[in-house]
Amino acid sequence: MTFSLSFTTLLSLLSVILLHVNAFPVHFNHPIHHRHPRFAAHNYRDALTKSILFFEGQRSGKLPPNQRMSWRRDSGLSDGSAMHVDLVGGYYDAGDNVKFGFPMAFTTTMLSWSVIEFGGLMKGELQNAREAIRWGTDYLLKATAHPNTIYVQVGDAKKDHACWERPEDMDTPRSVFKIDANTPGSEVAAETAAALAAASLVFRRSDPTYSKILVRRAIRVFQFADKYRGSYSNALKPYVCPFYCSYSGYQDELLWGAAWLHKATKNPMYLNYIKVNGQILGAAEFDNTFGWDNKHAGARILLSKEFLVQRVQSLHDYKGHADNFVCSLISGTSLSSTQYTPGGLLFKMSDSNMQYVTSTSFLLLTYAKYLTQSHMLVNCGGITVTPRRLRTIAKKQVDYLLGDNPLKMSYMVGYGPRYPRRIHHRGSSLPSIAVHPGKIQCSAGFSVMNSQSPNPNILVGAIVGGPDRHDRFPDQRSDYEQSEPATYINSPLVGALAYLAHSFGQL
Repeated sequence: MTFSLSFTTLLSLLSVILLHVNAFPVHFNHPIHHRHPRFAAHNYRDALTKSILFFEGQRSGKLPPNQRMSWRRDSGLSDGSAMHVDLVGGYYDAGDNVKFGFPMAFTTTMLSWSVIEFGGLMKGELQNAREAIRWGTDYLLKATAHPNTIYVQVGDAKKDHACWERPEDMDTPRSVFKIDANTPGSEVAAETAAALAAASLVFRRSDPTYSKILVRRAIRVFQFADKYRGSYSNALKPYVCPFYCSYSGYQDELLWGAAWLHKATKNPMYLNYIKVNGQILGAAEFDNTFGWDNKHAGARILLSKEFLVQRVQSLHDYKGHADNFVCSLISGTSLSSTQYTPGGLLFKMSDSNMQYVTSTSFLLLTYAKYLTQSHMLVNCGGITVTPRRLRTIAKKQVDYLLGDNPLKMSYMVGYGPRYPRRIHHRGSSLPSIAVHPGKIQCSAGFSVMNSQSPNPNILVGAIVGGPDRHDRFPDQRSDYEQSEPATYINSPLVGALAYLAHSFGQL
């Protein structure tokens, strides 16, 4: 009897000890004090895997043998031939079959930033994330092969949108549009430079030769962006507007591009550029939107690290600029300016709102990391905000996206029991080549688009535009504002999910 009692006691003691050990697994360089409780409502690791897998469904060009999204096939194999250049590859931005260089470059920058900040936590997914980045950079290298020229779009968006067809069947014109010294496009050029510079940091150790190619090209492309200033929305208005018209101007991209080149090259020229031009380029603007068009908030957070962690005193102001962004998100402070739905989702606009949710969550987790490293806090009009508070806000947004919302619906396709079934995506909605080898003509697909049937091909990991300001989501294919996925919605979430999966001991 004594033995069984002591054995039981021993077992319960052991379970308590194990519980505490598992609650805080030892990870060097990742201090315990900013870990979340052990029990997570979500499988962030599964969501991370899926968020990266999604990019395989968006691939254009010749697909590799290890392609996992098997319902997709080769497409766009003659892209660029209209201008006698090789523009095969890259990504379709969303649910159509056009390759838009501006959002593609931003997607690549944000995937790279995700890996730079949180790649060390990604374990087995790091290689998949690198491959997703390389699919973007390989294309961007092709698009920038000629000096002072960038090919910024393949496909005529208006004609493409007049068809509902699989990328594999595409027969709309694959028109090619470019910027050059006569038709400048500083925002696309500077974003492309940012993407190449950020990616060069990702491959610095794993593929130093490729990394050097990327950074050299980034330097050249940024020179072009800065020297020939102008908006591509003016030069190419009939083709890029209203799809990816630049509304915020190109100043934010010049600051953002310079920030990435400073980080990638450590050349004092870029730090000097930032010091001289920062204010002119809008560093202090109270613009708290961060997405494919507006880089102000991202540039502020990125440059704040130079002051906080690297102690670059000349960039002191960026801590204040970054704090202003954070304070705009915190309800109840004098600087608060952010709307939330009744269910608690950050709400910026009705079209593809989820991109602001994912990008903001990423910025909050990244800034929390910098603050923790430098033992600093945020002051919002007399209210002190800790890094932990920023992580809590970010986690709440990610949890809403994954299903903690009034509809109990995950806005990531293939994650959880309930998710959007009728996403606005041609390839996902039409039968695959394996099922229906015959060509589906341009307008024939609209009968499927307008039907209520669920999409036959699951675009695993795709995050849709999301619910409206009242937390409603109709799950209608025709409703592109809410039901269309996009690469730039997913790319910032990759880093956020890696952090959350690690902090709950799932990685």
